[in-house]
Parts: sequence; structure tokens; C-alpha cells
Amino acid sequence: MATVLGEQVNAGKPTWPYVIHGHYADAGEVAALLSGALNVPMVITGHSLGRNKFEQLLKQGRHSKEDINATYKIIRRIEAEELGLDAAEMVVTSTRQEIEEQWGLYDGFDIKLERKLRIRRRRGVSCLGRYMPRMVVIPPGMDFSYVTAQDSLEGDLKSLIDSDRNQNKRNLPPIWSEIMRFFTNPHKPIILALSRPDPKKNVTTLLKAFGECQPLRELANLTLILGNRDDIGEMSDSSSSVLINTLKLIDKYDLYGQVAYPKHHKQSDVPDIYRLAAKTKGVFINPALVEPFGLTLIEAAAYGLPVVATENGGPVDILKVLHNGLLVDPHDQKAIADALLKLVAGKNLWTECRKNGLKNIHRFSWPEHCRNYLSHIEHCRNRHPTARLEIAPIPEEPMSESLKGMEDLSLRFSIEGDYKLNGELDATNKQKKLIEAITQMAPSNGNARVTYTPGRRQMLFVIATDCYSFNGQPTGTFQEIIKNVMKAGGQSLGMGRIGFVLATSSSLQEIMEALRCCEVKMEDFDAIICNSGGDMYYPWRDMVVDVDYEAHVDYRWPGENVRSMVMRLARTEDGAEDDIKEYIKASSSRCYSYSIKPGVKTRKVYELRQRLRMRGLRCNIVYTHAASRLNVTPLFASRTQALRYLSVRWGIDLSKMVVFVGGRGDTDYEDLLAGLHKTIIIRGSVEYGSEKLLHSEESFKREDVVPQASSSICFMEENYEAADISAALVSMGIK
Repeated sequence: MATVLGEQVNAGKPTWPYVIHGHYADAGEVAALLSGALNVPMVITGHSLGRNKFEQLLKQGRHSKEDINATYKIIRRIEAEELGLDAAEMVVTSTRQEIEEQWGLYDGFDIKLERKLRIRRRRGVSCLGRYMPRMVVIPPGMDFSYVTAQDSLEGDLKSLIDSDRNQNKRNLPPIWSEIMRFFTNPHKPIILALSRPDPKKNVTTLLKAFGECQPLRELANLTLILGNRDDIGEMSDSSSSVLINTLKLIDKYDLYGQVAYPKHHKQSDVPDIYRLAAKTKGVFINPALVEPFGLTLIEAAAYGLPVVATENGGPVDILKVLHNGLLVDPHDQKAIADALLKLVAGKNLWTECRKNGLKNIHRFSWPEHCRNYLSHIEHCRNRHPTARLEIAPIPEEPMSESLKGMEDLSLRFSIEGDYKLNGELDATNKQKKLIEAITQMAPSNGNARVTYTPGRRQMLFVIATDCYSFNGQPTGTFQEIIKNVMKAGGQSLGMGRIGFVLATSSSLQEIMEALRCCEVKMEDFDAIICNSGGDMYYPWRDMVVDVDYEAHVDYRWPGENVRSMVMRLARTEDGAEDDIKEYIKASSSRCYSYSIKPGVKTRKVYELRQRLRMRGLRCNIVYTHAASRLNVTPLFASRTQALRYLSVRWGIDLSKMVVFVGGRGDTDYEDLLAGLHKTIIIRGSVEYGSEKLLHSEESFKREDVVPQASSSICFMEENYEAADISAALVSMGIK
């Protein structure tokens, strides 16, 4: 990615991304994960939000909550959007309405709390670990190069409607003839409505307003462009209902000869439709019940067409900029008729609105959008503890059989700006020291520097089986699987070519205790990921915690501010104070661990995460040790994100990792199954899991996360001898 970016913008030199921008829910989640892995600021644009859609579908009353989720997997989508809010420095919206009425529905955003936190930051007062992303309104950019709004209002139209029009219409847009054939008097101004046939677009109220206002009927014609249709009876229920009601109202008010409703039009006809309405000195109307943005209003303005628009949503912001029309209550048909009549009859007002629209339309152009966007991006980077990974080629070299004595260059982070990481490290000085240290390490003969790192391994085998007894103690199966995976790895590819990583929710001391009676030594591992991804150790470096990883995952970590709150929030309403206690022995600076009294009820991950988000606290939550323990880590500290970190740090593709898990496990177990890595599931190896505390009735289901059939996932039965593991590796093409 850095290479491709460099080819575009930096004369071929590898260039680290400046910011990662996710659009919609799916790409928003991807951007959040990339942001966490690379420590690059993230921005999200929702475009169309799941919670808002969910509410609208429920209000229609045609489908139950279960049916909607089964069809659209909408709860999974909402969680992706929540994760985007967790990770984003900035959220780009098109209008204020989108902030208040759409993002305001989410657990991770509260407009009042966001304002309070913003004021505290400005005053230099601590936000106590709470965070809300910054919402900015940046209208979409449009290309107006194809618009010829300054053409004459006379000429072509006269050719179409004069007595000799059959001779002249050959050079005119065909859609003009298609519309004009409906009208008894084609000289009248055209009131244009253009939308899909959706009840929310409120076309029926517009028809009633037009049909019941005699002065408006005498002065203007109405054109309804409602998508394309062949047979109304074959359309969806909602679309056919709108069109049938439209025809009934035309008949009721006897609007024949005054209303055009063509069956077909092409996308390329749309500019000509706007142009026709402008030439008749008509008006564009958007009477939608709610309009999130209102792109058609900007398009109409670009063709010199004044507008009447709903006062609910984006049009309020658009007309504040363009000053080219009137806002109305979409439920008030008299107000709609009066606004249309005012513009159609008031030629001076019509001319003023036309001029204003054309004069201000540049505010919605691509250059204006980009200038606005880049200024906000610069601000968001100033708030982010930006770290950039230096890109360095990895030279080919013989594999070493041991990791001991290898020279560690750390993650080679160069910190930009004057941000002080954790309040103690001056970023500028650190950058200078890193450059000096790396320069001194270069060989004096001028040859390319050789980088030593565990990343010289060709593959990584990750052991992540959560083997606990009913009371949360490690079982003998844990040691057996470790021993047999290492044995099978050595038989398959040779010990020097494979690195081994242990990923568990236990603390380092607990891991050392568990391995004390095992044939495998701590030094046999390249990395130990413990505390559910909160900490990482390298046995070949004297078991020193990776301080780079600590700094990397520190992003948005509330630290002490969340420590006592978790116990209170995790308890149910009828729970006792001693149901959940802090487990100091297993805690660390990046993982707060809590013990859970046997048999008590606690809130599920979905519910607890919701309560933390509503308070502006961004954390990762894992129930572990057969539901007898709760670990709370930073947002981007997890077992899966730790693997991404190692992938970047050691230069090993995720596709070169094999993750060994049981048939069940901790509540982060599902995250370990999907991804670019290969997964071997050892059935029967884990007797007691914590998954009962993961999903609730309000959350998404496992099948919405884990692929049902994947060539990257292999199942093993209860036998987990080395030979069985070797056979599973062979079946996945690892030889």
C-alpha cells in the first residue's frame, strides 16, 4: 500500500498513509481495524446509517425486528458503525440533521457529552478518559463541468411547442417531447419533482396541494419523474402503492393535461429534465418527509432552477448556502401550494433565486469540498498521537535456529509533530534519537544494513486454545496442545522456519506457572500475547514487555478512569457489590482484570460495551477463564490486533499465520476465526467456554461474524496428537 501511494504522490518513494477514510459500515469497520494496526488517524462517513434504517423499517410495521435482521444483518452493521465511532478521530457528515438525528441514535455518540468534552479540552481540563469523535459537516462535492446553466431561457423551448414543432424537434432532447405530450398548454412553467416512488418522498401530498390550489393549476404544469416502470402490478408493494395513489389523485382532481408522469427515462436524461423546467421558468420541489441531504436540490440549482424543499433534514443547510428557494413543512399541503405559487407567480423572486443558486453553487463543488476536507483532516491529525512505521526492505538471509542474541530495532516508529505520548515522551526528540540510533547501526562499509528480527520466520503458528476447567483453571490439555503443535510444526517445515506465538487471556505469571510442568519452555516462543492482548512479551529478549506495543495500544485507553466503573457497570441491577472484584494479581497497566463470583449474573459483552460507550469510554471487553474472569483492555488491544501488529512489525503476511483454537473459548474467540490467516479448530479441546456472555437478544449472532464455509478454516476432531495436527496442516496446503 505504501509503495502504491508513493508511486502516485511521492516520486515512487514508499509513502505511509496520511489518514484512513472509511465509507459506509463495512469499510468503516475495515478502516477501524487498519487504524488500530497501523496507528494512522481514521475518518468515517456513514452515508446511510443502520440505526436510522432499522427505525424506519420498524415504523413501517411490515416486518418484525427478527425478520429485518435476518434479511439485512442490520444489527451486525450497526455494531460495525459503532466500532467506526470508537476508532474515528472525525466523522464527516453532509448536514447537521445527520449529526443530531442519525448519529445521535448511536451508543458511541452523544451530542451533549461531545460538546462538554470539547469545552473541557479547550480549557485544558481532563476529560477523565472519555472521548467523543469530532463531527464535521462537509457537503458532498459535485462536478459542474457538464452544466450549461447560463444558456438562454428562450429558443429551444419555442421550437418544441410552436405550430411547426415537428420540423424542428429532431435536434431537441427526446425526453422533452415525452414530457410535453402530457400537457394541454405546454407554455406554462413546470413544477418538477424527481424521486423514486417511495412513500417517504411524499408525492401524494404534493399532488393534493397542486390539485386543490386553483391559482397554481392555472399558472403551472406538474411533472413527476418517479423512476422507471413497465407494469405497476409487478413492482414492490411500496412503489406500486405510491404510483396507484398518484393515478387515483390525478383522476380525483381531473389533472389530465396538467400533470406529466412518463414511464421511462435514462440517467442521461436527467440534466435535460432540469434544463426543460428552467426554460419554462419553473420550480423544482423536494417535499420528502425527511431528506438526509438533498442532492437533487443542488443539481436543480446548477441548472438555474429555484427550489421548494422540505424543512426536515439536509435542505435546511443547503438553502442557507444557496439562498435559492423556500422551505416548507412537508405535512402542510397549503404551505406547499403557497410556496410554489409565490415562486411561479413572483417573477422577481424567481429571478433572484435563480441568480443566487448559480452564484453560490461553487460552495458544493469538488475543489471546495476538498479544501474543506483537507483543513479538517489537518486538525484531526493534530489531535491524534500519529506514529508512522518506517518502510524498509527486508533482505534475504539464512534462517537462524535461535532467536537469542538477535538485535532488536524496535518497531522503528518515527513520531510526527509535537505530541507528547503518555505525557512523558517528547515526540520530536524521540524521532531524532531513533534516526541517530538507526544511523549508528548501519555498517561502515556502506552496504545495505541487515535487519535482524523474528520476522525472518516464514510462518507463525499461534496457539490460542482457551483450555480452562469449570472453575477457570488451566487444564492439562493446554500443555498437550502446545507440545504437539510445536512438534507438528517442526515435522512439517522445520523448527527454524516456524515461529511460535502463545495468545491467551492469562497473565504472564499464570502462563509461566502453567508451563512449569510442560516439556515446552518459555524461550521456545517468539512472542507471548497475554491478558487478552493487553500485553506482549518476547522470551528471547529476557521476557521484557514490548513498550512499543504498550504505546501503540494506548490510544484512547481511559486507564484509571475506567477501573472502578467496570465493576459497577458489569453488575446486574440486583447484583451484590462483591459479585465482581478487581483481580490485582492478573492486572497490568494495559489490562484490568476482575474475578467473578461463581454462579452470579453479569452483563453480557454487548450490554457492557454499550454502557461504556454511552459514557464516552472506549475499551475492549473479554470474558475469560470459563466466565470466571473479565478482562478490560484498550480499544485496539486484542489477540487479533496483536497478530496484526506482529505482522507489520516482523514483515510476515497474515496469510502466513496459522491460528490454533478450540471449538469454543473466551468471548473474543469468534474474532480469531475469520481473517486472512488460516485457522485450525480442535474440537473437544475446550470443555468450558465463556461464549454465553457474548451475545444477547439485542446483539448480532455468531453466523453474522464467522464464515460458514471457508477454505481457511479446518476442523479437527478430539484427537490432537502431533500426527493429527500434521495431517490438518497438510490438508490446508502447509507442507
